[in-house]
Amino acid sequence: MDLILLRHGKAEDSNISGDFSRVLLEKGREQARRAAQLLKIAGILPEIVLTSPLSRARETAEEFCKTAEMPGAVTQNWLACGMAPETALKELSAFPEFKRIAIVGHEPDFSQLIQWILGTTDGGVKMKKGAIACVRISPLSQHGMLRYLIPPKLADDIDD
Repeated sequence: MDLILLRHGKAEDSNISGDFSRVLLEKGREQARRAAQLLKIAGILPEIVLTSPLSRARETAEEFCKTAEMPGAVTQNWLACGMAPETALKELSAFPEFKRIAIVGHEPDFSQLIQWILGTTDGGVKMKKGAIACVRISPLSQHGMLRYLIPPKLADDIDD
């Protein structure tokens, strides 16, 4: 399975509203649209999008799905802040019919998940807001390989 990780886009500061209800700024919406455009142009859109229940992640997923012209995202509580890598892989096993799944969520959860899948703990992976990564994981193993990690600045260079 190819697991695409999309970190939520730029959101309002946590002191404006509680962490759970922080909403995307226009820059965050644009980051989600650019991510969808990039994957669409490359022909590697996911078959399904799963999202954290937090507002900024749900809004990122909605903008991504709308731009990609695909069905809306499915909210998954396990994608909320504080997700453990073991939990993610266990929950993803409930979707065996999909070869390419996108999850929309948070840091440091995504960097930790990527590092865990790669079998490294050096802290060398960091996902910025709006970044896209993909890891290929085998159904028979909890480990895999990094296919790509695209920072949001690179996705900004996509022409409409």
